[in-house]
Amino acid sequence: MTATELPATPGPDFGPAVKLVADLAAQVRDDQLDAPTPCEDYRVRHLLGHFVGLTAAFRDAARKDLGPSTATDPGSTTPDVDDDWRTVLPRQLDELADAWRTPEAWDGMTQAGGLTFPAVLAGRVALNEVVIHGWDLARAIGQEYPADRASLECSFEMLAPSADADAETRGPLFGPAVPVPADTGLLDRVIALSGRTPTWARP
Repeated sequence: MTATELPATPGPDFGPAVKLVADLAAQVRDDQLDAPTPCEDYRVRHLLGHFVGLTAAFRDAARKDLGPSTATDPGSTTPDVDDDWRTVLPRQLDELADAWRTPEAWDGMTQAGGLTFPAVLAGRVALNEVVIHGWDLARAIGQEYPADRASLECSFEMLAPSADADAETRGPLFGPAVPVPADTGLLDRVIALSGRTPTWARP
């Protein structure tokens, strides 16, 4: 089967977003693991640990392989990296993208973070996690973040309706939206909608 013959899925392709994060993760030096990130309570090591957990959880959510990875509340503990994160994370990023390329992944109900919700929403939540936390990682290690437009548009469509929700409703990693000028670019608008200041820079 050629690429043009592959069945279409109801959701976006994760490929560009996960590749960008994998490229950023490959640039992380050991001496940057304790550097601060835009997530106030997270250092780089915690952000990478969160990536390892979320890629496993949403990969399994796409496969409907429900169990410990999908039933665990990500806020129950502070994530951290194991010694093998440099091989585990790139592999799981690829697996995440592949899992959501199947039409069946977007059907019915699934589970992630201990919550049960429609798979079509889970897929969009998963991509948004990759997009926003990818920006967090880029900022933390001082790298550019050339996110693809399709992924940013997906995040914008998901975040915009809840822009006025309080921090408790949006969770600890996505606070109330930050006001930005009307002519702000799409990436910065998405980041502001996630509750981050687009101009955040590492100390």
